[in-house]
Amino acid sequence: MSPSPAFTAALSEIWTALGGAHAESAAVRLSGAGRLSSAFPVSDLAAASVAAAGLALGTLRAQGGPLPEIAVDSRLASLWFSTSYRPEGWPAPPVWDAVAGDYRTADGWIRLHTNAPHHRAAALSVLCTPADREAVAAAVARWTGEDLEAAIVAANGCAAVMRTQEEWAVHPQGAAVAREPLIWRAEGTASDRPEARLDPVRPLAGVRVLDLTRVLAGPTATRVLAGFGADVLRIDPPFWDEPAVLPDMTLGKRRAHLDLREAEDRQQLAVLLSEADILVHGYRSDALEAMGFGAEARQDIRPGLVDVSLDAYGWTGPWAQRRGFDSLVQMSSGIAHAGMVRYGKDRPTPLPVQALDHATGYLLAAAALRGLTLRRETGRGSLWRTSLARTARLLVDLPAATGEAPLAPAEEADFAPGLEQSAWGPLHRLKPPLRIKGTPMAWDHPAGLLGVDAPLW
Repeated sequence: MSPSPAFTAALSEIWTALGGAHAESAAVRLSGAGRLSSAFPVSDLAAASVAAAGLALGTLRAQGGPLPEIAVDSRLASLWFSTSYRPEGWPAPPVWDAVAGDYRTADGWIRLHTNAPHHRAAALSVLCTPADREAVAAAVARWTGEDLEAAIVAANGCAAVMRTQEEWAVHPQGAAVAREPLIWRAEGTASDRPEARLDPVRPLAGVRVLDLTRVLAGPTATRVLAGFGADVLRIDPPFWDEPAVLPDMTLGKRRAHLDLREAEDRQQLAVLLSEADILVHGYRSDALEAMGFGAEARQDIRPGLVDVSLDAYGWTGPWAQRRGFDSLVQMSSGIAHAGMVRYGKDRPTPLPVQALDHATGYLLAAAALRGLTLRRETGRGSLWRTSLARTARLLVDLPAATGEAPLAPAEEADFAPGLEQSAWGPLHRLKPPLRIKGTPMAWDHPAGLLGVDAPLW
């Protein structure tokens, strides 16, 4: 299968941002038919981000030698960007709560993200309404979009006005994101321990990944690392839950609770961090700093740490500390408006999948793998970061998709043989979208509930 211009451009930009050699990207073999219907080349972004993770693992495994054969199935990559499982005899949990969604304001559209109880409470407190969709719609209609967005954000909620791409380009935050690199990286401290021998079959066996992420980009990254043998320990506060995505996002991981408001639990986090190889986190930068886990402190706690972080709206500009999610960034950045125009709709029309989250997840996994490679080469750790908004910029700048048939729904042949015995019941899991010769992508733990394991390696 010949790669499209959008796939080639996306992979080239991602791999260059990761410090890879341009010639290495030619090692990827592409297969699979069908394209997600969208105003933007989402399937090309899916395949390219998966390919970047494959190249990062291949160069780690090669250790300076020839790259192994790397193959990406574009169809499977696109399907994984939606959901990776099909329940067998039990209902999948709903994706959105009763309030979340798009609402008309006095001058346009706004999206409320209310899946988390505290975010829903924040929005409802501003609107002075119960959690009733009709009441919320009536209240929203009395506000201008920017005034309501500002009020909900000030109340520690999550909302985004629908802007055009042109409006985002001149917005202070859009302009700041456009100046940021796709993937920022910096050198870390010298490691104080030797590197273990690398097993080509399970190259991440023995690699400890501390996962401080939630919906969806960070968990995608750590799911990739778990698929090649990493010991991923996910940490959540005891009050947190995200039932809609756990069957997808806990695959391959152990899951523990720590309440970082408590001194004893912060001490335990420091112990875990001191013994980790990789940290992946999605906390706002000021939040970890306030708890004594700023970037410099993390490198001191674990010399040689590969420190990988993400946020929603970018690391510079007036919204650098703003809470956000994929669906909100699509509204802010003009993606939902472009879809509305492209398909002649009368309301925001987002991407068919939460592609910003998933693509960013594979970029984060690739960054973590590049960090391991660099540590083997230089003996030093590294720091990496990107954002959903910068991934959005990558997507909208790609060449337009052309010519390929729409992606068909998942079929029996797309799923791996056998059943995964998850905490909710048996399920069928899609075949992996990435194949590396001699290094199968497979998970050692089924998906399960949060907080069921001890916070220990």
